[in-house]
Amino acid sequence: MRSPAGRGATTATAPAVLDANAAGTSEITARTRHQVAIRLLPFLFILYVINYLDRTNIGYAALGMSRDLGFSDSVFGMGAGILFVSYVTLQIPATLLVEHWSARKVIGGSLIACGAVTASIALVHTSSELYLARFLLGAAEAGYFPGVVVYLTHWFIREDRAKAGSNFMAAIPLSFVIGSPVSGWILGHHWLGIVGWRWVCVLEGLPAVLLGAGALFFITDRPRQAHWLAAGQRQWIEKKLEEEKPNFAVSVSMGKVLRSRTVLLLCAIAFLGYFPGYTFGFWYPTMLKRWSGFSDARIGLLGALPYAVAFVVILVNGWHSDRTRERHWHAAGPLFAAGTAMLGLIFWHSSAGLTIVWFSLATMTAPFLPTFWTIPPEILPRQALAAVVGLVNAVGNVAGFVGPYVFGYLTTRTGSFSAGLALMMIAALAGGVAILVLPRPAASRAG
Repeated sequence: MRSPAGRGATTATAPAVLDANAAGTSEITARTRHQVAIRLLPFLFILYVINYLDRTNIGYAALGMSRDLGFSDSVFGMGAGILFVSYVTLQIPATLLVEHWSARKVIGGSLIACGAVTASIALVHTSSELYLARFLLGAAEAGYFPGVVVYLTHWFIREDRAKAGSNFMAAIPLSFVIGSPVSGWILGHHWLGIVGWRWVCVLEGLPAVLLGAGALFFITDRPRQAHWLAAGQRQWIEKKLEEEKPNFAVSVSMGKVLRSRTVLLLCAIAFLGYFPGYTFGFWYPTMLKRWSGFSDARIGLLGALPYAVAFVVILVNGWHSDRTRERHWHAAGPLFAAGTAMLGLIFWHSSAGLTIVWFSLATMTAPFLPTFWTIPPEILPRQALAAVVGLVNAVGNVAGFVGPYVFGYLTTRTGSFSAGLALMMIAALAGGVAILVLPRPAASRAG
């Protein structure tokens, strides 16, 4: 028979055992979260810098094309926007492939194709060739961004998701910070008898091919396949992600989810938020050039400043969103700031310094993105998430076609940027209001 003293000793050790277990779990949690972030985010970030640079360098190539090929603003608007016809068409298939097949193969293959097509734009001589190349570029890169949005939900728990998205999507402004001066410098050089804008396409396309090939070997599809994590770490993250899936009382059909008010509102917000973002990204080098008269190289340097501001804000906004667990105002606020900037650009752009200030506020469409994309996983059923992300991003990217094209058309017809800036202002402000109408996670429903 065990002595009373023995029973007391056994009882006394129980809290110590529990504390040790809790400490062990806490250590696994912290180590796993850190290890996943260090392994995945820097590489995905670099890939997106290159991917976004390939998509948007047409804005700088346009400065040389207009001189060499005589393309009008309407031609550039169509060339910038037609990319999104094929891009939108393939969004849902691409996200479903990431969810049910392989993120590694979709992301890597998308980057390789994207780089090859970007380099081929150097061969363009007519507007039809430009349209074809941009259409193919849209098809090539359709799987990357929405694929990564879904991929992040395979790896990052809820309290890390806004930071992860912000660290990834900070590549958008950084691509301009890097690409603006580099593209401006390349534009001013002729090598081997080839004009600068053609070199912009070649030199900014090749890195995507190389990095896309690297992605096929570096990216891991799911935690259970991550040999760079210990067995206990893999088990913890898979269990945690499973626990965080939205818990709906009844089974909800995908058809009902896709037709729900919440999904329709998400689609509208994506369109309204992407409209000023893409339009400004394509046209701001031209606006700065015509308002200032600076050289291409100086335009490249000044064009980097607004996106350097956006780079800082996107990181701080995502960090603060995770810290406060608040999503809606962190997504709506940047759109309100961008709408204010468009108003300022219409009426007050008399000096280069003031214009750069407004341009810096206009880039706040970038900090809107990562926080906005943390909302769908928190308010929608997991079984429909990949399809919803593809649908919402597809509808949003329709604005990538409509915005730059309409802006170029209005500029050609009116001889002024004001009408296009007014449309961007309305879209940004309306998008911010719509975000505030979205349900919060605790009150979310599928219909």
